[in-house]
Amino acid sequence: MTENVMRYDWIGRWTHTFHAIAMLVLIFTGLVIYFRWDIMSMHNARTLHMVSVPVLILTNWFLVPYGIIVQGYAEGGVKGIITHFYNNYIFNSRDAKHLSQAIKNFFGKGEYPKFTIYDKGKGHYITRLHPLFKIFIVLEGISIFLIFLTGIVLYDVNWSIFGLPIAQWITTIFGWFAPFLNLSSLSFIRWVHLALTYFFIFELICHALILQFAPKPFNYWKTIFITGKEDFNNPVVQVIDSSKDEA
Repeated sequence: MTENVMRYDWIGRWTHTFHAIAMLVLIFTGLVIYFRWDIMSMHNARTLHMVSVPVLILTNWFLVPYGIIVQGYAEGGVKGIITHFYNNYIFNSRDAKHLSQAIKNFFGKGEYPKFTIYDKGKGHYITRLHPLFKIFIVLEGISIFLIFLTGIVLYDVNWSIFGLPIAQWITTIFGWFAPFLNLSSLSFIRWVHLALTYFFIFELICHALILQFAPKPFNYWKTIFITGKEDFNNPVVQVIDSSKDEA
């Protein structure tokens, strides 16, 4: 089968691109600031860091939800949004089976799983993401939220908006847990911010390696960042036709 369909529209491709660039810049400049590397000036590092923050927030808290809503609604209105979200972003029993198959394949036992499922009858994907990515998505969402909160305090311990002392509230909350590690609230905030930076480094490495382990890995990079089109000759793609089953 040589047919192909649009796996990622321009919103999906730009979301991936902006997310990757912002994450890489934030990690690099964050380490420059923390370790005071001589690679670039502190002023430039902080400027790039602060410019990249709204880019990451925009892609993850606005573009991703927007893409989910638009695609889900096109697949079946409000119910379609819920179904789309569950199938594509929530780790389920089918993903557990696919992940098990991927692990066995890594050790030379069995074929690589067809974790991408496209319903030709309905004209949309049942699921697209690698099962391990679904686990990372949850961890990344929590991590982005926490690193954003800690970043507010590190930017300005007295930061407020509309008269609300946001930074002080965050410092107080972290102060509830800091004594368990014999740290002050601010030290704990710095520790969490740095630990999450290392998590993002680990996640990016895993993200890239997982794609490389799949058959024809370049197809993914091309689809995600360039064409957006899915080649049905890709051995990890399973094509079904629900219209035939209904008939």
